[in-house]
Amino acid sequence: MRVTSSPVSSQRHQPSLFNSFFQGSFPCSTACRREGKRLDMIISSGHDMLIHKDYAALVEHRLLTARDGARWYLIEKTPGEYDWSSFLPMVHAANQHGIQVIWEVAHFGYPDHLDIWSPGFVDAFARFARAMAEVMRNEGIEQPFFTPINQISFWSWAGAEVAWLNPYASGRGPALKKQLVRASLAAIAAIREIYPQARFVLTDPLVHVAPVDHSAAAREEAQRQHLSQFDAWDMLCGKQCPELGGSPETLDIIGLNYYPDNQWFSNGSPLNATHAAWRPLHLLLEEVWQRYQRPMLLAETGAEGEARANWLNIVADEVELALEQGVAVEGISLYPIVEYPAWADDRRSPGPLFGLPDPNGSRTLYEPLALALRSQQIKLQNRAKG
Repeated sequence: MRVTSSPVSSQRHQPSLFNSFFQGSFPCSTACRREGKRLDMIISSGHDMLIHKDYAALVEHRLLTARDGARWYLIEKTPGEYDWSSFLPMVHAANQHGIQVIWEVAHFGYPDHLDIWSPGFVDAFARFARAMAEVMRNEGIEQPFFTPINQISFWSWAGAEVAWLNPYASGRGPALKKQLVRASLAAIAAIREIYPQARFVLTDPLVHVAPVDHSAAAREEAQRQHLSQFDAWDMLCGKQCPELGGSPETLDIIGLNYYPDNQWFSNGSPLNATHAAWRPLHLLLEEVWQRYQRPMLLAETGAEGEARANWLNIVADEVELALEQGVAVEGISLYPIVEYPAWADDRRSPGPLFGLPDPNGSRTLYEPLALALRSQQIKLQNRAKG
């Protein structure tokens, strides 16, 4: 029997932070794999060539807010010199089509000339973030949104625990997590020098870990893994490792990435939604809300293949339960909004709304997901009116 939620608030939260509640997240990782190959998702998805078509497609489907990324490795090929030719067309296209963008400053990638473990990495990232903010200000953007570093916790695990991507370390996850927090704090401070009004979406996976059995050891291990999801946010707001310089003012909008495989047992085996230990999404959202009292964005969510439409309906219904309890969820962002070739055999690739482009630059629409999206948009609109 599943646990039901206790009332958080008698007042339903009314989202108002973004231009649209339902949003689209473009794949924009620029990670390097061990073989030295950099995988630029903006290129592999065709988004770089189809930026205008992609943004126009979002507008057609009433997705007026998007997550997209600047590619630091391209912009700063030479230390201290910035070439914005890969970024400005994206800014211009967003402005032309009326898309509000949450810009990722770093998504698993950084210039080859930097050592991520050095103090110089933090300084270089702050300079780059400040320069990026200056470019956006010069383009007339008045209310910017940024994600300084996408998924600090995941990057720390993938890059410094299991050597799955750069910087290819093992057993150094906590150290990389602290370094990425330092860099995020420095970038936020640098951006605020240009944009005091800037907002920051600080993303990490939302997970639940259940004990594999009833033993005290299993319960303790499950609790340890479950609580570790909060490390980066706790560091950013100064609750944990205050020597890093975090403060409550730094923790702005909590970005949550949530997929069907974000719940597992303490031994690493998968936990599926039919098991009694599965926790409904609205309870996970309530837990984050009670911990931080910050607005939240489901910054990435999606499922594969024919499960896509049903997954969106499940997520939207769970978010509605959270909203009714007063939990400040401000949006749901579909990821990936456009298809890209798998960048590793073991990489989860949630199904997109729009497919890879054909030779004419046209993307196929996945109709079942589009219909589910429209239905959920209508439901949300009717609740707002009522």
